[in-house]
Amino acid sequence: MSIYVIAANWPAEGAPLGLPWWAHLLCLAVVALEIGFRVAKLYYSAKAVDVPVSVGACARTILGGDFAASITPSRSGSEPARFLVLTEAGTPVSGIILVLFIELFLEMLSLLVIAALMALLLHESGTMMRGLLVTVIFYAGAILGAGFLAYRLSERNANGPPPRWVSALGVHAGVWRRVQRTLRQVRGSVSALRRARKRTLSLALLLSILHVAARLLPLPIIVASYGGVERVGPLVLWPLLLLYGAAVAPAPGGGGVVEFAFKAALGGTLPAQLLGASLIWWRVYTFYIYIVVGAVAAGRTVMRALRRDEDGD
Repeated sequence: MSIYVIAANWPAEGAPLGLPWWAHLLCLAVVALEIGFRVAKLYYSAKAVDVPVSVGACARTILGGDFAASITPSRSGSEPARFLVLTEAGTPVSGIILVLFIELFLEMLSLLVIAALMALLLHESGTMMRGLLVTVIFYAGAILGAGFLAYRLSERNANGPPPRWVSALGVHAGVWRRVQRTLRQVRGSVSALRRARKRTLSLALLLSILHVAARLLPLPIIVASYGGVERVGPLVLWPLLLLYGAAVAPAPGGGGVVEFAFKAALGGTLPAQLLGASLIWWRVYTFYIYIVVGAVAAGRTVMRALRRDEDGD
């Protein structure tokens, strides 16, 4: 799909394709920083609630989750992969659920903070900025709202027979027991979050904000290496929407959807001779590189598990 979009919009007079060496180095540094921020975020999230997780396990969890998210529809493999990696590292199941819950909670707060900062700093974006804020707030609010609803339900319906309204919907007892188990996990996670060390949790939130901000830097760096454009706002606003909006696309990694959306969103901002190359390198440094690095981490985790099984035999 990337090839099709690029070929269909390639100017007849030709266009640059390569990047200067310094742009590659900057993008690689940003990727390393972004991964480092997320590893530290996961580590301090676990430390805030006294869940024992090593830095190495956090790194394997983050990278393994990236790999699974990149090759599964709607990023559906991310959380199961992280769960498996943390299980292989010896983390208690209750602790894994808690840490993953906190990470998702901090991610939603980070999106709200980043959107608010953009509203203050990027005055020239006007209507687009308001649209971004509405979209981000709706997305984050939907996730947080679902968690709040689950918590309220857990206060009354985490045990016992299904309520009448549940039975009226045709939900049988077996399904309701699984729902109740999830509700008890949510209630336990929220209770643990209230008891968490506030300073450590605040540090994890700061790291989460920095990681989201770092993910928005590759496109401005790429475009600047070609000579730049007048407006910086769209180069950071649209990647935020595209990166997080790819989670709802059915194709792995938002393949096809992201490329068409990139062209539609930035076709009027980027010159025609820069659109194709910018799309190629932006996808390299925000998607494809995570597949490669994540595959290495996932492979090492599998080999560790196999060696452990052989030693046990």
